[in-house]
Amino acid sequence: MAMQREAGVQDFVLLDQVTMEKFMDNLHKRYQVGSIYTYIGEVCVSMNPYKQMNIYGPETIRKYKGRELFENAPHVFAIADAAYRVLKQRHQDTCILISGESGAGKTEASKIIMKYIAAVTNAQGQNEIERVKNVLIQSNAILETFGNAKTNRNDNSSRFGKYMDIEFDYKADPVGGIITNYLLEKSRVVQQQPGERNFHSFYQLLRGANDHELRQYDLLKETSKYHYLNQGSMDILTEKSDYKGTCNAFKTLGFQADEVQTIWRTIASVLHLGNVEFQTIEDELVISNKAHLQSAAKMLQVTEAELSTALTKRTIAAGGNVMKKDHDATQAEYGKDALAKAIYDRLFTWIISRINRAILFRGSKTQARFNSVIGVLDIYGFEIFDSNSFEQFCINYCNEKLQQLFIELVLKQEQEEYQREGIEWTNIEYFNNKIICDLVEQPHKGIIAIMDEACLSVGNVTDDTLLGAMDKNLSKHPHYTSRQLKPMDKELKHREDFRITHYAGDVIYNIIGFIEKNKDTLYQDFKRLLHNSKDANLSEMWPEGAQDIKKTTKRPLTAGTLFQRSMADLVATLLKKEPFYVRCIKPNDIKSSTLFDEERVQHQVRYLGLLENVRVRRAGFVHRQRYDKFLLRYKMISQYTWPNFHAGSERDGVRVLIEEKGFAQDVKYGHTKIFIRSPRTLFALEQQRNEMIPHIVTLLQKQVRGWIARKNYKKMKAARTIMHAYKTYKLRSYVQELANRFRNAKHQRDYGRSIQWPQPPLAGRKAEAKLRRMFDQWRAYMILRRYPRSEWPQLRLQIIAATAIAGRRPYWGQQRKWLGDYLANSQDNSGYDAYTANVRNMKNSGGDNFRQVLFSSFAKKFNRRNKQADRAFIVTDTNIYKLDGIKKKFRDMQRSMAIRELTSISITPGRDQLIVFHSPKNNDLVFALQSEMCTPLKEDRVGELVGVVCKKYHDITGTELRVNVGSNIACRLGEKARTIVVEAASNVEVPSFRHSAGNIIFEVPATYCY
Repeated sequence: MAMQREAGVQDFVLLDQVTMEKFMDNLHKRYQVGSIYTYIGEVCVSMNPYKQMNIYGPETIRKYKGRELFENAPHVFAIADAAYRVLKQRHQDTCILISGESGAGKTEASKIIMKYIAAVTNAQGQNEIERVKNVLIQSNAILETFGNAKTNRNDNSSRFGKYMDIEFDYKADPVGGIITNYLLEKSRVVQQQPGERNFHSFYQLLRGANDHELRQYDLLKETSKYHYLNQGSMDILTEKSDYKGTCNAFKTLGFQADEVQTIWRTIASVLHLGNVEFQTIEDELVISNKAHLQSAAKMLQVTEAELSTALTKRTIAAGGNVMKKDHDATQAEYGKDALAKAIYDRLFTWIISRINRAILFRGSKTQARFNSVIGVLDIYGFEIFDSNSFEQFCINYCNEKLQQLFIELVLKQEQEEYQREGIEWTNIEYFNNKIICDLVEQPHKGIIAIMDEACLSVGNVTDDTLLGAMDKNLSKHPHYTSRQLKPMDKELKHREDFRITHYAGDVIYNIIGFIEKNKDTLYQDFKRLLHNSKDANLSEMWPEGAQDIKKTTKRPLTAGTLFQRSMADLVATLLKKEPFYVRCIKPNDIKSSTLFDEERVQHQVRYLGLLENVRVRRAGFVHRQRYDKFLLRYKMISQYTWPNFHAGSERDGVRVLIEEKGFAQDVKYGHTKIFIRSPRTLFALEQQRNEMIPHIVTLLQKQVRGWIARKNYKKMKAARTIMHAYKTYKLRSYVQELANRFRNAKHQRDYGRSIQWPQPPLAGRKAEAKLRRMFDQWRAYMILRRYPRSEWPQLRLQIIAATAIAGRRPYWGQQRKWLGDYLANSQDNSGYDAYTANVRNMKNSGGDNFRQVLFSSFAKKFNRRNKQADRAFIVTDTNIYKLDGIKKKFRDMQRSMAIRELTSISITPGRDQLIVFHSPKNNDLVFALQSEMCTPLKEDRVGELVGVVCKKYHDITGTELRVNVGSNIACRLGEKARTIVVEAASNVEVPSFRHSAGNIIFEVPATYCY
C-alpha cells in the first residue's frame, strides 16, 4: 500500500469525506504525478494518460503476479491477477467488466489484461497453449480493423461491444475462448459525422495494399473517390503498417487464402456499392454508372444483371403469387445503403465466428467439465452527443443494465461477506436505476415494446407517430418527457426530441430514424442474391437466402428487441461469474497528456456512478483484510507480535496488536477478517508501519548480507575443493599418459627425444614445464653416465659452444681435452712462474675480485692505431684482462672488459684463431690466439674460449650471448667502424694483421681457410 509515497490516496474508500469535490481532488492529484490507477475497493478507476507509460513490462508483471491488491500500487495488472487467482485457486468463473466512454482507454485496458494473462500462464511452454495465447492476442488486431473507427473523441474507437470468454483447463492454462459481439454501429458504413471516419478496414485496404492488389479489386488509392468515405474525415493514420499487421494476424489465426480474399473483396464491394448512382429516365429507374456496378458484382461474385435487378426492383410474394415491383430512386438508395450495411455487418459477424473456430476449445466434453473461464467485457460507455439517435439509445440502455448489475453485485458481495464473517448488516441507501431499465424494457409498456408495436402497425407509420405513442404511454413516467408533454421546455424540439433522465444524467434523443433503424429492413432479394454467390464463404454468410420465395416466414425481430435479448443473455452470463471492474475515464477531449478537464472528468465520474460506488463500499467499513495478511503487514509495530506471534491464533495476534495501539473501538472481528471502520485508523497503522520499515530493512539487510556472505564462502570453498580435485585428476591423467608414452624411452637410442608430448590440460601447463625439465635432466643423465664425472664440466662447455656456434664453424676443438688456463701450464708457457705470481697479485689486489682464471692464452692483438702486438689475456669469472707478453713477465696492462658488458662475439668459419669481443664502448677487443713463440697453435682453442665466455655471460646475466660467424667481421676500434677481412696467402706461415684502405686484413695460411 505504501500510501505516503503516493499522491492522494490509492483507494477512494479511504477519503476522509465522500464528496464530489474530494473525489475529484484526489483523482486530479494522482493524475498530475502519473498515477493513472486508483481503487474503489476492488474496482480499478483508470485514467487515459494519452502517452506511453513504462509500467507494463516483464518486471512489472513479475511484481504483480500472485500478489494481493493492497500489496502494490493500484494497477490493472492487479485486477487481472485477482480474477486469475480466483479462477486458479477456487476454480470459479470470473469476469472483468471494462466500461467508460469512447476514448477513455477501454480497448487498451482489455489488451493489457490479455497481455498479463498470457504472460503469467503456460509455465511449461506447451505448444497448444502458446498457440491459443497468440490467437487471443492477435484477434484484437483483426477486431480493431473491422470494428473500430476514428471518431471526434478517439482515433481508435470501438464501434461494437465485445465480450470474450477465455477458457482455462484444470491447471489454469488457457486452452480456448469465444468472442461475442454486440450492436455493431453499421450505420457508420454509409454515413459519418463531420470529422469522423468509416471503419479502419476501408482505409487499410486503400492505403496499405499494393498496386497489384488494388487492381484486383478495381480500386484506387484515393479515399476521396468513394462516397462512403468522402463524407467524413480524410485523416491518414497508420494504415500501411496496420494492413500488414492485419494480414499477419489472419495467418496466425489460420485464415485460408480464399477466406482472406473473400474479406477484402467484400470490403471492396461495399466501396463500389457506395458509388452506384440511380437515375430516372422516362419513368424507368436505371443505374447511371455501370463501372461500379460491374466491379461490385465482380467482387460479390454475382452477375451484373442479378445485382442490377436486386437494386432497382423488389420481389413480392402474396397469396402464392410472385411479382416484381420497381423502386423509385429514393427506395433504391435506401435499399443500396441497407445492403451495404448488411454486407459489412454479416462480414463482421462471420469474421468473429471464424476467429471463434480458431480459438475454440479442442478437448473432449469430459475435459471441458473441469474448465473455467475469465470473461472480459469491453463495451461502449455512456454516450451523450449533440445529436443522439437510436444507436445512443441502445448504448445507454446497455449501460443502465450494467450499472444495475454493478450495484446489485456490489451490494450482494458486501452483504454476503458480512454474513460470512458474522458482522451485522446495515441497509445502504442508494439510487436504484431499475425504474430506468423498466422504462426501456418493460413488456407492453417500455420504449422498446412501443417501438415494436409501431413497426408492426399497418399503414404509414412515421417517427412522429412513434413519438406520439411514447408520449401517450409514458406521460406520467418521472424519467421521460418531450416537448409535447412540457411545452415550455425550449431545450426540446417540437415533435422531434424526447428526454430520458438516466442515472448518469439527462440525454435528449432525436426520434428521426428510430422506426427505420429498429425495423432494420433488408429486402429478401438481396439475401437470395448473396446466398447464390459463387464465393462459398460469402454464400455461407446468408443462409436464409436458401428459403423458397413463396414460403411464408415470420417477421424478423426488430433491432431493439434483438439488442434487449442480447443484453439479457449478457447479464445472465455475468451473474454466474465473480465480477471485477475497470472504470475508464478520459481526462480531456483533445488527447493531451497534461490537461485535466475538471468538467469533463466530473461528468464521467457521475455517469459511471463512481461516487455511488464509494458510498456503497464504505457504508459499513472502509477496509477489511484476512487476519494472516493483516498480521503479516503490521506485526512489526507491536512488541507482542514481532517477529512472530506465538501466544494463540492469528486472530488473537491481531486483537493484541489493535488493543495495544488503542484502536479497539474502531474495528470489528469477523470469522476470518478484521473490519476497520474509519480511514484514520488505517492511516495511523500505515504511518507506524512506515516508521518501522527502515529499521526492519536495516536488520534484514544485515541478516541477508551475512547469509549471502556465508553462502558465497561455502560455495567458494566447495568450488575450490572441486577445482583442486579436478585439477589433480586431470594432472594425474596427464602424468599417466606421459608414463605410458615414455615407458620404453630408456631403451631408445635418443632416450625418448623423438616421442611426441601430449597436449597438457589447462591445470597442467605449469607442471608441463617442470616435467620437461625433469625429462631433460634424466635424459642428460642417461647420456652423461657413460662419461666420468670429471669430464662433465668440459662436456657442459662443449655443449654451450656447439649451441652458440650452431654448426657454422666445422673445427672448434671439440675433439681434444680442454684445459682452460693454458698459461699456467709449463708445456705451453715457459714463464708460468711469473704468470702465476702476477695472477696471484691481481687476485690479492682486490680490484675486480675475481676468484679464478677460466681461460688464458697468448694472443696477437690489433689496436686502434692499426698496430699489432704480442700479448697475453686471461678470462676470469668477471672480466677479460689484457696482459703484457712473456718478456715483460705478464704485467697487468690495467685494461679489462667486463663480461656482463659484452654485446656479442665474432669468429670466422675457418681454422684461424681470430676472435673479436664486441663492447658497447665502441672499442672492441681483436685477438688472434697463438703460441708462446708467436707461432700458430697446433690445436683449435676458439671453441673453448667461446664456450667459457658464453657460459659465464649466461651465469651473470641469465641471457644468451650472441655469437657471429663470418669471413668478414665488422667491429669498432677507437669509436670508428672497421671491417676485418680474412685473406689466405700461400706465402704466409704465421697469421698476422695489416691495415689496408681503412680495413683490417688478417692474413692466414691457405690451409686455414674453410
